[in-house]
Amino acid sequence: MSQRPTDSKADSESDSGHSTSIRFNRKGDLLASGRVRPFLPARSTARSHLLQHDGTIVIFDTDTSGVARKLRGHTRQVQSLSWSADGRYLLSGGQDAKCILWDLQDGSRLRTVRFEAAIFVAELHPRDPFQFAVALFEDQPHLVSIHDAKPIKKVLPSAPKRSQLDRDNATEKQLAADAKVLTTVVAFSNTGDYIVAGTNRGWLNFIDAKTCRTLFSNRVGNCLVIHVRFNANGRDLAVNATDKVIRTYRLPAFEEPGFDFDNFHFESEGKYQDIVNGLTWNHVAFSSNGEYLVASINMNHSIYVWETTHKSLEKILEGPSEELSMVEWHPHKPLLAGIGLENGWIYTWSVVAPQRWSALAPDFAEVDENVEYVEREDEFDIHPIEEVHARILNQEDEDIDVLGVDGATESKRHGAFAQGDFQMPVLLDVGDSESEEEIVAVGAGQFRRRSPGQGREWAVEAGGEDEAGSGSGSVASPRPRRR
Repeated sequence: MSQRPTDSKADSESDSGHSTSIRFNRKGDLLASGRVRPFLPARSTARSHLLQHDGTIVIFDTDTSGVARKLRGHTRQVQSLSWSADGRYLLSGGQDAKCILWDLQDGSRLRTVRFEAAIFVAELHPRDPFQFAVALFEDQPHLVSIHDAKPIKKVLPSAPKRSQLDRDNATEKQLAADAKVLTTVVAFSNTGDYIVAGTNRGWLNFIDAKTCRTLFSNRVGNCLVIHVRFNANGRDLAVNATDKVIRTYRLPAFEEPGFDFDNFHFESEGKYQDIVNGLTWNHVAFSSNGEYLVASINMNHSIYVWETTHKSLEKILEGPSEELSMVEWHPHKPLLAGIGLENGWIYTWSVVAPQRWSALAPDFAEVDENVEYVEREDEFDIHPIEEVHARILNQEDEDIDVLGVDGATESKRHGAFAQGDFQMPVLLDVGDSESEEEIVAVGAGQFRRRSPGQGREWAVEAGGEDEAGSGSGSVASPRPRRR
């Protein structure tokens, strides 16, 4: 993996806000990014107009780094993103205290669920896109069913499960402390039968998704659990907490017959920390095969990469000159994506692949040293012009599918997937594309970039009103979009 980030950014700071959360879909061909509008001064004439675009969700094509779709429905920062298994549905949770289930077939809002508090984390069920778990700010978590238009909310417990002996000997102080426990993060097991919930008192609760009862509790420390993440096969769990230690756990197969939580042995398999520098970790993620663990750092621009077999530090990736709030590993490629905290840019790290000249022609072979080339007998023969023209005409008559996806090619790129996996439709309307605010039509099939001041008449009009009302004679010119 390269020591430095590539020059390519998935996007730069733009007029629609900067990124605050990212998530790859299961195939890895799409990257969802939740955004927020940067703070504007109270005297800015553009403030009231721009704030209506807060909470935009942008879907990037990871192959081209271009915008495939924009989704607007949140009014404040998008805090959490979660994809369905087939990639058709996307769940978003924001600080506006609502979760939205998006249907990427047409980009519509399929369900909207409102809560009494801001969203910490919202995770879709791995096998049922119409069910999700959510952790709320200073409120109890919920398991929500949205199969019908009216959502069904079930409150999940936050207090840890204690043995009968502990309950009998519990003091009032201990009971009061358990009543104040709040869930900060939730995640489904790979089958969706259980929910792992982390709390502000360092507890990990394993909750039955059907009965909403806590089956097992374990305290990782006297700290707040920031983030939990399963690897691809669901057998390894990483827990990031405020005590500056990342813990990994090897989990049994919960679906095996005879498994009993009463005999569940839950012990940390590995601990990852920087004792010398005392670093605090912002976000953690597993590699696609689970062999590596990555973490972004609080008040630091680097990314740590550990090898999970020997629990050793493999590499420190030098990032940009700003702190990285979140980092995600591509599900099938050696590629990392991280968010800059200050500018909201999405940075990518990847392996620099060597040039393969053999890909230029099917019969082209690479050699380590010069060899004498033997010309074939008919290689440079001159064919009759009539035969050449007939061959060209035959090729022109072939129908070429420019929108379809070859299943064999897609399987090679993203691995073997079940037949019928969702493919997001290609967006051909420039009005809904990435450059909707920069490109204008000037003729049939002709487009040009919008002038820096064009379409900003609202700013001038607002400035005129301020000038008439307050006597101020200056209007701030709109800031040009950075690319």
